[in-house]
Amino acid sequence: MKVFCGIDWSERHHDVALVDQDGTLIAKRRIGESVEGFAELLTLLAEAGDSPEEPIPVAIETSRGLLVAALRATGRPIYAINPMAVARYRERHCVSRKKSDHVDAMTLANILRTDAHAHAHRRLPADSELAQAITVLARAAQDAIWRRTKAIQELRALLREFYPGFLAAFADGTVTNLASPQARAILAIAPTPAAGARLSQARIATALRRAGRQRGITTLAAHLHRTLRIPQLRQPALVENAMGCQVNALLATLATECANADQLTAAATEAFTQHPDHQIITSFPGLADLTGARVLAEIGDDPTRFTDARALKAYAGSAPITRASGRSLSITRRRIKNDRLNAVGFLWAFATLPRPGPPKDHYDRRRAHGDRHAAALRHLFNRMLGQLYHCLHTRQTYDPIKAFGQPTTTTNQATT
Repeated sequence: MKVFCGIDWSERHHDVALVDQDGTLIAKRRIGESVEGFAELLTLLAEAGDSPEEPIPVAIETSRGLLVAALRATGRPIYAINPMAVARYRERHCVSRKKSDHVDAMTLANILRTDAHAHAHRRLPADSELAQAITVLARAAQDAIWRRTKAIQELRALLREFYPGFLAAFADGTVTNLASPQARAILAIAPTPAAGARLSQARIATALRRAGRQRGITTLAAHLHRTLRIPQLRQPALVENAMGCQVNALLATLATECANADQLTAAATEAFTQHPDHQIITSFPGLADLTGARVLAEIGDDPTRFTDARALKAYAGSAPITRASGRSLSITRRRIKNDRLNAVGFLWAFATLPRPGPPKDHYDRRRAHGDRHAAALRHLFNRMLGQLYHCLHTRQTYDPIKAFGQPTTTTNQATT
């Protein structure tokens, strides 16, 4: 007799329900997230016929947490069901919208009973501990970078309101890198236009040295001293001082996020270099240690996770999606995808463009075909991702000939 387990997860306790192949409730229990609660769960599964040879599959609404980690350590199949899918399944059997934790646990178990054989839901991959650690570090580094970007934009928006001269002083072309140590060091001692105008060239040079600047200090200090003294429109004195206090607060946040991003990036790249897939992933153009770690973090190292390259492309959102109904037919980009993998895929494809080679030629062909910049990059990412899937499964490194074929050359034959 086949048995299926559903666990309704919550912060304080978990409701467990076991159903047989006919949907009949076998057992139910409420457990805590503790050693004792996990032992109760294992005992309940063992009494229902659980064994190492035929483990009872478990459905739960989350892929994180201590309970999920403990269940994954047992080697049993675990299915992380989207809470929205659980809600829709519940509505199939009850129109009154009644809800309870026990009913949700039974709903999860019945989802496995009816849909698991059709591969409608994806089981959690059996990634190695190193791959799971890389996932934690790479995602944390990515989050820190996003928070750093958010802090930069907030600080830049504030400076535009009362201190545009500082943005002009550190402008490199049209972009001001407020995250640079030099810019943060000068802004810390001159958070207002009045303070910036009073700075001496010697104090500016000292701040630049303290920030790590080693070359061209005198020239840069003279440029900043001259630029910060240029007259500009000013806020009232009290308002300007208040905005200076806000600058100091945002600057402290930015400094923290810069330090977090650097620390987590170093930890993620160090862990990634120890992984067996490091050499294969970084052999691809456009993938370095950090971007490679982010790619591995999202695809994992379980070779059975994706049935083929098309499944991986759909998961990454690089493959288009077709909607056909009657005489209507549309092919559009995917919006339901792994956003983290899709984001690093855009960076991956974009990083291959400066260098001439097959990836750049492929991008140019897509542009000549009529694709916009984003569509051409997405098509290139789709092509490279398929090659990465092939290389990881065959344990080969990147080969441009195998990936894009022989380069096409045009030769002019002389006629006689």
